[in-house]
Amino acid sequence: MVDKIAYPVQLIQPDGRRVHNPEYSALVADVGPERLRTLYRDLVVVRRIDTEATALQRQGELGLWAPLLGQEAAQVGSAHALEPDDYVFTSYREHGVAWCRGVDPADMTRMWRGCTHSGWDPSTVNTTNPAIVVGSQGLHATGYAMGAHLDGAEIATVAYFGDGATSQGDISEALGFAVSWSAGVVFFCQNNHWAISAPVRVQSPVALAHRAAGFGMPSVQVDGNDVLAVLAVTRQAARRARDGAGPTFVEALTYRMGPHTTSDDPTRYRTPAELEEWKARDPLTRVRRLLDREGLADEPYLAAVQAAADDAADRLRTGALSAPDPDPLMMFDHVYATDHPVLSGERARYAEYLAGFGTASHEEARS
Repeated sequence: MVDKIAYPVQLIQPDGRRVHNPEYSALVADVGPERLRTLYRDLVVVRRIDTEATALQRQGELGLWAPLLGQEAAQVGSAHALEPDDYVFTSYREHGVAWCRGVDPADMTRMWRGCTHSGWDPSTVNTTNPAIVVGSQGLHATGYAMGAHLDGAEIATVAYFGDGATSQGDISEALGFAVSWSAGVVFFCQNNHWAISAPVRVQSPVALAHRAAGFGMPSVQVDGNDVLAVLAVTRQAARRARDGAGPTFVEALTYRMGPHTTSDDPTRYRTPAELEEWKARDPLTRVRRLLDREGLADEPYLAAVQAAADDAADRLRTGALSAPDPDPLMMFDHVYATDHPVLSGERARYAEYLAGFGTASHEEARS
């Protein structure tokens, strides 16, 4: 099968055949058999993590989950292009990025279970917790990149967002500011074709990557279901950022095969035929076919991959089910750096409310 959609950057076709691209093939020339097998392992693990978390939500153990089914290559490929001291600002769907950056699956569901405001300490993995406010992370990434530059740190900062976020003012402001100050940001847009029920054509009549030109920013459009191509273009963009050459906009063309979140029903706004068309471009299947073509998918290796995926899923489930219920008043902690009279008043009133249910003492309510 030859995919007829034209991608400016593609290194693996859906049938597993390699595509030679003089510029971008050179950027992944170091990816030998073992590194390729590692990429496939992470793709499988990330899908297993996502499947397990979705199941937990369906079983009533999580309040919500944002599935990434179909977007694994965009996340794994880009994350593998980064150095440990690079800093990542995610949206709410980058569970694959979190895995590749070293986040323990046991910590990935705490926020979605409603136990904490965040799941992990960002400073330990240089990766933020999920950002629910659409597009805000673009500004955070730009500010961080500027601060890192002033500190003399030669790092790349990455802002992940979806196609819908490109219509948010925060992203436009971030693009304009990053160009004006040559901030070392990789703006990584996962164009999964649907912003909840709004198709990407509603966001823009032209390729989203073309929007960057209006800000004076270089951009590249890549097959987001091709893990090697994504790795190549992200390496190039991250290198520009580290070298002080400024920001880059990457548009990874991929597809959300599941719902926007577990509260969404995608059958109400897209056709089965569209879904089947994109299933034929499955990012895991194409790498497995490449491994088969090159004799790298032996049974011991595949068994090890499955074991790694099952172990990650077990850690995720155990972490979710063992997470302690928080004290309701903890929601008022760490809102401001110092005491704030309005917040203190709200806390006291809520404590009094809880006291009526026997969940807080009257002494605590009066504090």
